Amino acid sequence: MAPVLVLVESNTTGTGRDFALAARSLGLRPVLLTKGERHYPYVAELDLDVVRADTADPAAVVAACAALPGVRGVTSSSEYFIETAARAARELGLPGPDPDAIAVCRDKMAARKRLRHLGPDFAGCVTPDEAAAAAARLGAVVVKPARGSGSIGVRACASSDEAREWTQRLLADGATEVVVEQEIVGPEFSVEVLAGEVVCVTAKHLGPAPFFVEYGHDVPAAAPDAIAEAAKTALAACGLGDGTAHVELRWAHGRPWLIEINPRLAGGLIPRLVRHALGRDLVTEVVAAAAGMPVDRRPGTHTHASIRFLVPGAGTVTEVSGVDEARVMPGVLEAVCTAAVGQDLETTGSFTDRRGYVVALGPTAATAAARADAAHARIRIAVAPAAVPASR
Repeated sequence: MAPVLVLVESNTTGTGRDFALAARSLGLRPVLLTKGERHYPYVAELDLDVVRADTADPAAVVAACAALPGVRGVTSSSEYFIETAARAARELGLPGPDPDAIAVCRDKMAARKRLRHLGPDFAGCVTPDEAAAAAARLGAVVVKPARGSGSIGVRACASSDEAREWTQRLLADGATEVVVEQEIVGPEFSVEVLAGEVVCVTAKHLGPAPFFVEYGHDVPAAAPDAIAEAAKTALAACGLGDGTAHVELRWAHGRPWLIEINPRLAGGLIPRLVRHALGRDLVTEVVAAAAGMPVDRRPGTHTHASIRFLVPGAGTVTEVSGVDEARVMPGVLEAVCTAAVGQDLETTGSFTDRRGYVVALGPTAATAAARADAAHARIRIAVAPAAVPASR
C-alpha cells in the first residue's frame, strides 16, 4: 500500500485540491483529517480518503495520525491548521517546520514585537477604548485581529472613532486582541519563500478602501532587492529562516515595510502562477518535503503570469456572461466564474468576496497584466441589490 500523507483540514480556495493531487503524483496516498469534509467539494471529486477527528485538539490529531498505518508525513494547506500539523509531525518524528516558529508568525503581536525595526509603529489592544487611543497616537491606522488570515477582519481606519467601532466589532466576532498599526501607503508585494529560498516576488493589486481584498497578482514582479532581503531577515528573526512562507510588505519612503508573515504557501492561486511563469511546482515541493522525499527545485521556464479576481457586489445575481469568450482570448489559460444566476451574494471585505478569476500569460509583465485585465473586463456578473423589507 502507498505511504500516507495526512492533510489536516484544507484551504478552501483551490490549494487543498492541489495538495491532494501532488501527493498522488508522488506516489503517496493523501488522507484528509477533518471534522467534516462538507466544506471541501474536491473531496468527492477526487474520491479522497477521509478520517474524522477533532482537528481543534492537537492531541486528537496526533492520535488519529498514529492510528494510520504507513504515515510518511503530516501537513496542511490551511494556515489555521499548519501549526497543528507541524506539532503532530514533530511528535511522530516526521519531517516538518518548527511549530514554535509557526506559532510566532501566526501571532501578529508576537511577530510585531520581534520585528519592530522592519514594520510600522503599532499597539496591541484588548478594548475598543485602547484601540481609539492607539489611533489617536498613530494617525491613520489598520486594525486587524491578532490571529487571522485571508484579509478577514482587516480594515483601514481614518479616525479614533472608526478604530473604536471596528475593534468593537472584531471583539464581538470572537477576537481576543487586535493589532492597531500605522497605515503604510505604497505598492504592496509578497515574497514567496520555500525552504528558506526566495522563489519570487509577487506584485499585488488591492481593491477599494477601507478593506484589503486582493483583486489580482502578477508573477514575477520587478521589485527593489530590499523587499526580498527584508523578508529573509524577518523569517530568520522569527525562527523560520529555513521554512516556507508568504511574506507581505509595502514599499514606501524608500524602504520596505513588513506587513505580516504567513508561515505557509501563498493563497490566491499564487503557487499556480509561479508554476505557469517559472516552472516551479511549489505545492509538489512542499508535499515532497513534508514526506521527506527529494525535492527538485530547478526552474523550468521564465515568462510572466497574472491573475485577476471577479469581485461583484452584494445582492442577487441576475446575469453571468462573457466567461466562454474570456477563455479564448489571447494568452488566457483559465477563466472561472463561481457565481450563478439567482445566487444571493454577501460581501465581507475579505477573500471570500471573490467569485472567480482569470489567469493569463505573457512574455512581459505588462503583456500578461493587460491580457488578464482584458479577459476580466469581458466577464460580467450583474447583481441586483437585495430588497429592503418594507417597514410596518
